[in-house]
Amino acid sequence: MGQMVDINFYRNKRVLVTGHTGFKGAWLCYILSYLGANVTGYALKPPTDPNLFTICNLDKKISSIIGDIRDHDKLQEVFYHFNPEIVIHMAAQPIVRESYKNPHYTYEVNLMGTVNTLDCVRNTNNVKSFLNVTTDKVYYNYEWERGYIEADTLGGFDPYSSSKSCSELVTQSYINSFFNDSNIAVSTARSGNVIAGGDFAAHRIIPDCVKAAINSEIIMLRNPNSTRPYQHVLETLFAYLMIAQKQYEDKKYASCYNIGPDDCDCISTGELTDLFCKAWGDSLRWESKHEDNLHEAGLLKLDCSKLKAVFGWKPKWHIDKTVDMIVEWTKAYYSNESVSDVMDKQIDDFLYGM
Repeated sequence: MGQMVDINFYRNKRVLVTGHTGFKGAWLCYILSYLGANVTGYALKPPTDPNLFTICNLDKKISSIIGDIRDHDKLQEVFYHFNPEIVIHMAAQPIVRESYKNPHYTYEVNLMGTVNTLDCVRNTNNVKSFLNVTTDKVYYNYEWERGYIEADTLGGFDPYSSSKSCSELVTQSYINSFFNDSNIAVSTARSGNVIAGGDFAAHRIIPDCVKAAINSEIIMLRNPNSTRPYQHVLETLFAYLMIAQKQYEDKKYASCYNIGPDDCDCISTGELTDLFCKAWGDSLRWESKHEDNLHEAGLLKLDCSKLKAVFGWKPKWHIDKTVDMIVEWTKAYYSNESVSDVMDKQIDDFLYGM
């Protein structure tokens, strides 16, 4: 198993997930339910309609609490009531372009939401493992050909990236100030661009491709030459679960970790869309359309040597298989088939397939 996760570890573990109604959060809660964990989620209502949280009936699989990550007192009540052993913090305003429109809200959620969550961890007795999920965009981007390593300078350009850099800094401050002499293990995970079936967000490449395909339209790309570390969400989420498990068992594993694909799967947006068009069929195609002058990085890669060296981790799926899994999920959903069956199959394939 490339992810080095003990699938029996999470059975009956009390796991609190912030941001559980979002795309990544819903996938994570689905996996944790699949692994037999006792899950509580804390987040706003699902951000899109349709959304993966509702499609998978996750409100019947986990304890779902609707609340704002900026509301410290309500979040603390949830911590006191649920008394989690493991906390995975994913609540965020995750869209770069939205951060230009609403920078104040972005900083409130991404920075102060992290402060609130860390404070609740500090004030709760039984938390042993805390993972703060950030992003590959926390690095000051020199548009290097090489991938960024964990020791490189932080400092995102846009409000989203900057707010996530701040989240990293405040996490390190809490470690130094409160957690070094405690039994609480704290890590941050800097992952690349995750893609999978069930993402309906605006201003993201796969949802844009799906929308065009369903409506028999041409896919319009803003930045077809931008290179990103695209990876299936299962790669990233099982890496999160691996880190949270390992540091729960031994605090020495607490650190910051990059999570991303190998260089062979770092491709341009245009190349990713070519793969999607081929997998979808029906003569689907794309065109380039530059909409505005908002800054977006042209080249961004991660060096994941640390994760590989510490845990023996390695990616399992190449980008072509990742796209095939997206198309499989999407066509099942729009054909009114059971997406839960598809997700179970994909999780099994990921864990046990070659």
